[in-house]
Amino acid sequence: MTNKTSSTYSKDEAYSIKIGMYAILVIAVLFAAYMIRRDLTANQEKSSYYSINARFGRTDGLSIGNDVRLAGVNVGKVIDMKIDENYRVILTMEIMDGIQIPDDSSASIVSNGVLGGKYIELEPGGSEEYLEQGSEISFVRDAMVLEEVVDRIIGLGKAKRQKQKEQK
Repeated sequence: MTNKTSSTYSKDEAYSIKIGMYAILVIAVLFAAYMIRRDLTANQEKSSYYSINARFGRTDGLSIGNDVRLAGVNVGKVIDMKIDENYRVILTMEIMDGIQIPDDSSASIVSNGVLGGKYIELEPGGSEEYLEQGSEISFVRDAMVLEEVVDRIIGLGKAKRQKQKEQK
């Protein structure tokens, strides 16, 4: 009888080792992605910004930290919200230096999909004068509330049905 020591693993042990290796690999990839994202965010925070303002009647769902976009590209973020003496919301936005926004541009609060978050979309105007530090955007479009849109659609449907009943 010979004394054999096995240098191979059983199927269960080999399977467990594979699962462990995959788990380590996934954790390493997630950690690398986190570090890259952190570095990109740190670099973006080091960029220079200038601030501009806009006054809205309602800002439903918008909050500090939300994006400011121009042509779909993120060019800044909302850094402050205050209410003025006429109960309008004054938004302060940080815009990256080097992004020149014409002074006749407009700002809209739009939704990122049906259930997505809100952001500010800037629509550039045609002026050759540009907004500077502390300037205010004159043309704004308030946030549209989903419940109001649904109520309007339902109201239109009811009115159409009522009109069809009256015609019969």
